[in-house]
Amino acid sequence: MKTEAALETDLEKWLYVLKNLGQMKKMPVFLRKTIFQKLFHIAEYSNLTKEEKMLYDKSLKHKWDHANVLNYAREEGVQKGREEKNFEFVVNLLTNTDFDIPKIAALAQVSIAYVKRVKKRVS
Repeated sequence: MKTEAALETDLEKWLYVLKNLGQMKKMPVFLRKTIFQKLFHIAEYSNLTKEEKMLYDKSLKHKWDHANVLNYAREEGVQKGREEKNFEFVVNLLTNTDFDIPKIAALAQVSIAYVKRVKKRVS
């Protein structure tokens, strides 16, 4: 079998990993490809005790939940920003032009009802 330094192809690296995975405490630098990282992670996970797996799964769920909360908040912020920009644009068109409501709605890409609500708010 070739030494780590002599491994050139991915096939050689795969064979090396499959033969030596049980003895590896950490992933060698030459295997720093996504596919090998996933394999090493799966091997580490499979060596955990039942309690360790439960704790690990719980921490992953917490991490994913937190990421989802942040993504939701970010999307809410983006949506609010769009709404504020639409509002300001419609107000600007209402106060600085002689355009009628359908024309303003078309320019702002909002509904006629929305323009009427904005007009009522700023009048």
